[in-house]
Amino acid sequence: MSVVIKEVTSKKELKKFVKFNIELYKGNPYHVPGLIEEEMVTLDKKKNPAFEVCDAIYFLAYKDGKVVGRIAGMINRRSNETWNQKYARFGFVDFIDDAEVVDALFGAVEKWAVGQGMEALQGPMGFTDMDHEGMLIEGFDQIGTMATIYNYPYYPKQMERMGYTKDQDWHEFKIYIPDGVPEKHLRIGEIVKKKYGLKVMKFKNAKSIMPYAQKVFRTLNESYAPLYGFARLTQKQIDYYINMYIPMLRYDLVTLIVREEDDEVVGFGISLPNLSKAMQKAKGHLFPFGWIYLLKALKSKPKVIDLYLTGVLPEYQSKGVNALLFNDLIPVYKSVGAIYAESNPELETNNAVQAQWDYFKREHHKTRRAYIKQLKGESDSLFFYSQSFNFQLSIFNFQNGRTKFNNATADSVQR
Repeated sequence: MSVVIKEVTSKKELKKFVKFNIELYKGNPYHVPGLIEEEMVTLDKKKNPAFEVCDAIYFLAYKDGKVVGRIAGMINRRSNETWNQKYARFGFVDFIDDAEVVDALFGAVEKWAVGQGMEALQGPMGFTDMDHEGMLIEGFDQIGTMATIYNYPYYPKQMERMGYTKDQDWHEFKIYIPDGVPEKHLRIGEIVKKKYGLKVMKFKNAKSIMPYAQKVFRTLNESYAPLYGFARLTQKQIDYYINMYIPMLRYDLVTLIVREEDDEVVGFGISLPNLSKAMQKAKGHLFPFGWIYLLKALKSKPKVIDLYLTGVLPEYQSKGVNALLFNDLIPVYKSVGAIYAESNPELETNNAVQAQWDYFKREHHKTRRAYIKQLKGESDSLFFYSQSFNFQLSIFNFQNGRTKFNNATADSVQR
């Protein structure tokens, strides 16, 4: 039977879309499922402020009456304005290893993108830079993290078969926690504090950190500005992410570098216990028992730390501010018994960020890629039929909210 592509237009279909990823990877020891409830919010245009600046469409692929693939097409208008381009994005993409299915899914999004006047399709990416991005191309035998995408080895093969080429790569590292802070970091940290009038701040609860939350995201907007595909977060997006992140913080693993004269956040480092095993146990559900696994993991003495949000104001980059973060966090990591930290994605071309790990034992264990394809600009109808699939193209906006923790390093930007 031929492949049938259907646009998602109801909450019931949206739930099928979200659950397909979990069903496709059922029993896979390396896949870390997201939370169904969270992704439903991510794709709800009434709840996610990303749709101030984004448009999207959503497709499911059916074969023999069964869901066999999913894909989202997205346009971040603010990003296109920032980078002076006309690019659409694909994301939330999963499929069985079937060329007919893959061609049908990507054909649907490509046709939609052309209809919106776009000149290229890139991904996998999210609505904004705070979403998951990058298809795994190396490290299929490594467990994923909550912040990244896991996919089967046949995914990149299908991308290349369709003519998609490399647009950007990220590397990920296991960074082994040393017994103590490197002597050079200690010296640099003291010099930097005195020279620039900086102080290290720690917090015990949400109430104490909340006055700095807006400042952290202002610093994030500045430090992430040069990153691949980034567009500054709007005020509504910042408020949205603050409400999302603050409750899940592990405060001993949060460090802010603040300017003494005006209390502005110069840099920040936010990490969490690795939640991969807990997410696997939750199987996509926060209730009735998923929250117990996650809460237990958040309060544990973790063997693995995930480095999530990190950034430094541009005027303080390459001045040793990252040493202050390391000087504070390394003893904390050691005290909870952590063996190594997951770096999460770092741009392969960002030599400065990778050089910061020269003082640590590290292992490059994963690589992920964003692909791109130039689109043909035929003025076809918004209805497209072929022998293998049929679908109707229409614009249907969903909203973003998926937790994504990118890394912009303390002394340079990461990702």
